[in-house]
Amino acid sequence: MNLDGQTYDSLTANFAWHIPERYNIGVDVCDKWADGSGRLALIYEDAHGRTTRHTFDELKTLSDRFANALLGSGAQRGDRVGIFLSQSIETAIAHLAVYKAGMIAVPLFALFGVDAIEHRLGDSGAVALITDESGVRKLDEIRAALPALRDVFSVDLDDDESSPASLPASSPGSSPAPVVTRSFWHALDNASAVFTPAPTRADDPAIIIYTSGTTGKPKGALHGHRVLPGHLPGVEMSQQGFPAHATLMWTPADWAWIGGLFDVLLPSWHHGVAVLARRFAKFDGAAAFDLIARHAVSHAFLPPTALKMMRGVERPAHVRLALRSIASGGESLGEELIDWGRATLGVTINEFYGQTECNVVVSSCAALFEPRFGAIGRAVPGHHVAIVDAQGNELPPGAIGDIAVAAPDPVMFLGYWHNEAATREKFRGRFLLTGDLGARDTDGFIRFVGRGDDVITSAGYRIGPASIEDSLLRHPAVAMAAVIGAPDRERTEIVMAFVVLKEGFAGDDALVREIQQHVKTRVAAHEYPREIRFVESLPMTATGKVIRKALRESLMQDPDEPAAKN
Repeated sequence: MNLDGQTYDSLTANFAWHIPERYNIGVDVCDKWADGSGRLALIYEDAHGRTTRHTFDELKTLSDRFANALLGSGAQRGDRVGIFLSQSIETAIAHLAVYKAGMIAVPLFALFGVDAIEHRLGDSGAVALITDESGVRKLDEIRAALPALRDVFSVDLDDDESSPASLPASSPGSSPAPVVTRSFWHALDNASAVFTPAPTRADDPAIIIYTSGTTGKPKGALHGHRVLPGHLPGVEMSQQGFPAHATLMWTPADWAWIGGLFDVLLPSWHHGVAVLARRFAKFDGAAAFDLIARHAVSHAFLPPTALKMMRGVERPAHVRLALRSIASGGESLGEELIDWGRATLGVTINEFYGQTECNVVVSSCAALFEPRFGAIGRAVPGHHVAIVDAQGNELPPGAIGDIAVAAPDPVMFLGYWHNEAATREKFRGRFLLTGDLGARDTDGFIRFVGRGDDVITSAGYRIGPASIEDSLLRHPAVAMAAVIGAPDRERTEIVMAFVVLKEGFAGDDALVREIQQHVKTRVAAHEYPREIRFVESLPMTATGKVIRKALRESLMQDPDEPAAKN
């Protein structure tokens, strides 16, 4: 997206989608750059700081070989293939191979436990899995519950260690078929490098990404190959006209999630921009500063939780950053984090909004307009985002309703895997409902009010948690905060805050009163937290979103737990 001489209005007015009928993600992001020039695609850094560099030429050969290995194992076009690995060269190869073979990728977060793996592999009917030694151990507990799974490729097995598994893949009473666990690299090295990609259409299924399950059992959002070109305007807008001035992109977000995969890895490769692969076992703000500086990262996607943890680190004076753009999404940023980003990182953090089913449809872009505090941005060119009522009618500016996206839209999912009822429930007329409440002003800026079940009703007021949490974070004692509605006889609900304090602060009554007064004077007298509970940590999804539902449930289970109230 070229922003030179452009305004937001001109970009929106002149935008048109150009998605070819025949389109394959793997060919687009890899093969088109594999021209023998040795163009850098990936820098991988392991936990010990050792780095390896990989070119698009290398990735094409490796992914072609592994595509042949998958086909040789019996997997066919349309089959589902699990990818249970963190950021690595093997993860990248597996994704490229699956797309080019016309199969459907099922990315799995590396820290998932056996129940999460069983649900996703079982629900998708995956026939093959790429994983490591840790993943194989977890799989050993549930193999018998996964009758469709036939082949497991372990990146940690040596060439001569491939062997049939000891447990049957079939359930009792059916014909047993052994699950073969083999070496990923041995299978790849022994496969042919001659491969012709499947002639996929843009609407053909490419990937199933399971929702985080904050409001129910995780559902598989099925996306077509068109999901990548559908993402591009939002990524380009949130990254200041990407790929302008881009040399290296990084995110701590796992590539198993739509944010890590379709906001960083694949859009970067679509534009021929190299990606840094380094995922911390446990995110560390100081280590993130060091990594960004050492590798001269120019662009990054940093979730709000990561930014808040980096904010708690005093940036070393000698650390020089080469950052040109940072995008963030998943939770509302707020004025405090944007101010900190400008002062410490030297960039205005652009906030974007979307979800697994329909991602990056709203964004800020400092190169086009100043962020409007309290808003998450404006509709990305190419997407029609509206606020609708219970009947699916668009509401006027200022009215609170459901944030919704009009169909058809190339970034929109094809539907939930084998769940037509849930797919129908996701729509109201022609609009896909995000499940979030918001409002739009006369300039098109959208304000996030909260999840439908996060909005607090207190004494007749409808209160969203985002602005209160932002205010709490601006208090010098607060490291993290989450706000929910707690049942109250007089007011229906009261605002209750769960607060993680910074080191050196004690959660006493004096601090409670100070924090309450802080919110009263900066947000509104009726929105301050009447109860504050100091906690050591907050429940988070794997993608770093606060699970307010878990906080509400804990309150019901422990209503008498001491909390500071005023």
